[in-house]
Amino acid sequence: MKGLTRYLLLLSLLAGLCVTPGTRTSAQAMPVRVVNAPHFGPAGVVKFVEGAIFWFGRVTPNESYADVRVGYNDSHLWVYVAVFDQWLWYDETPAAADLTQWDAVTLFLKTGGNTGAAPGTDAYRFVAQLSGDADPRYRLAWRGNESGWQTAPIAFETRPGWRGDRLNDNSDTGDRGWAMTFNVPFASLGLSGPPHGQRWGIAMRVHDRDSAAGPALPDKIWPEAMTSNQPSTWAQLHFGLPAYAPPPLAVRGMATVYHKYKGANVPDGAVGGYTVCGDGMDFWTEWGQRVYYTFPNSTDEYGDFNIQNQADIADWPCFSKYYVTFPLPALPPGSTVVSATLTLHLFGGAGDPNQRPDSLIQVLTVNEDWNEATLNWNNAPLPLENVSRAWVKPVKGNVNFPGIPYRWDVSYAVAKAYAAGRPLRLAMYSADSDYHTGKYFISSDTGDWNEAGRPRLDIAYGEAFSVTSRAFVPIAGR
Repeated sequence: MKGLTRYLLLLSLLAGLCVTPGTRTSAQAMPVRVVNAPHFGPAGVVKFVEGAIFWFGRVTPNESYADVRVGYNDSHLWVYVAVFDQWLWYDETPAAADLTQWDAVTLFLKTGGNTGAAPGTDAYRFVAQLSGDADPRYRLAWRGNESGWQTAPIAFETRPGWRGDRLNDNSDTGDRGWAMTFNVPFASLGLSGPPHGQRWGIAMRVHDRDSAAGPALPDKIWPEAMTSNQPSTWAQLHFGLPAYAPPPLAVRGMATVYHKYKGANVPDGAVGGYTVCGDGMDFWTEWGQRVYYTFPNSTDEYGDFNIQNQADIADWPCFSKYYVTFPLPALPPGSTVVSATLTLHLFGGAGDPNQRPDSLIQVLTVNEDWNEATLNWNNAPLPLENVSRAWVKPVKGNVNFPGIPYRWDVSYAVAKAYAAGRPLRLAMYSADSDYHTGKYFISSDTGDWNEAGRPRLDIAYGEAFSVTSRAFVPIAGR
């Protein structure tokens, strides 16, 4: 009976996931990371602030970090890479053989999915080196040939950008970073239209050079175990946002989780510039390692957090992300997840109140545990999958506590975590473009006087319904 109940539980949960989770074999040491790309609309439309965001790398004097935004329209795949980098160098006499020996990005795609021990003819590799303009000499395409790569005349567009003192310069003050936009026409990959619902393979390498003489520094790669010539080590690119449709059932109850409620421990932490844009820190040697945590008996209290991003990479010291872990309650036997909602309370914002824009704040799952006493930008876990998003309006006046509630539908993430017997680990970030985008929320560490403002998870659960018997069946809980 135990085997039967486990099978029925798995069947009911998988039936409710319109987007199946990335699969992995026992031989894979890393989880399969997934990017769910939003559809922007007709050909040529790009909605920068709605791009699915993920990140990798580290902020140090000799390393680079990347924020990546992804989306698509009816004609193109759009990928925007923003790189935090102190020294910006490009080749003034570019040659195809050494494009990746300078500041550059390589984008890997495989239209047949993240499978295979070698790049087949459905695998593509696009490199774009930083330069002062969009000179075609600074980009090149390859296509797989079943054993490796060969250059190919594949049409695609790139657009570089940068912020700092100047390119190809050893100024003591250094630079802030650079960006590269890829526009890859679906027609160039043999498609007649947008691949709605399809799952491709995707991977990236950020190349770095910090002086004219070189050498090139080690690449930053994503996902972290990727191998350029082995698509099975890449991530998945899903065309469309995830959705959750529960199996037929009736709601039988609600479960609520927030810090200290019924003894629950809900750790959370912010990384990045907090609300002060990293003021008082050396941005290259200290910012990435800064920990924001209310230590016992500490005079520094962080009962709130900031979520902030923007297009001007010069302001990356202001960028901030948020991490939180909810323990999932043991639901009654025979229960499955119907829906789940994350609630945060907004109480303030960054910059001029009259210039604050709306922000589309994204929720991403995290696979690894972390410690709030040591969590920082450089050691925070990478996102596993973007699972939800919601628009948050700016605060333009005084707000009474506990703050203004905002909610995210995290049913998809909770159902997967519950099925796996894991806590719900989340990260939150935005793909904002404007200045003054910071949104200030109440954290788990707020005082008990503001208990109602703490991050909260509400789960509606019900009895699973058998597809075969058309009747409610007992399904074992965790």
